[in-house]
Amino acid sequence: MGAGQVRAAGAVRKVVGYAPGAWDLFHVGHLNVLRHAAARCDYLIAGVVDDDMLEAAKGRRPVVPALERAEIVRSVRFVDEVVVEAQPDKLVTWREHPFDLFFKGDDWRGTAAGADLELRFAQVGVEVVYFPYTMHTSSTQLRRALTLLDPVSTLAGVAAE
Repeated sequence: MGAGQVRAAGAVRKVVGYAPGAWDLFHVGHLNVLRHAAARCDYLIAGVVDDDMLEAAKGRRPVVPALERAEIVRSVRFVDEVVVEAQPDKLVTWREHPFDLFFKGDDWRGTAAGADLELRFAQVGVEVVYFPYTMHTSSTQLRRALTLLDPVSTLAGVAAE
């Protein structure tokens, strides 16, 4: 049996993992999440949060549009499938694309949002797996650095299209 496979009534069933993210300004921290996630399952689905949801959550548009971010993530060898998330409820995503493991950065561990996610997924048999957050690099830090280099850049607030 593979590392992520489980025995179900005498048959081997593949374990499906789901790793959602913005994946904006793709960097090594993103790659590490996908690498670690793929090592824990047989089939990895990466969720790419769409532009409107990111703007609602973070107060700004992503630098790279959703379809381009999806194409970048799709090209990573650890990823088997990519879905663009247009709604925030991960249980809706689970119903549309069933998975066994849900991967999240450990900055969610111990938070109210993380506890709620764990509770809701436990009710449908999904395990939440946390991975270490890459402290030395993040899309937010990259955005800040680029803004310092070019303060009038659209990175400061992504100009209206």
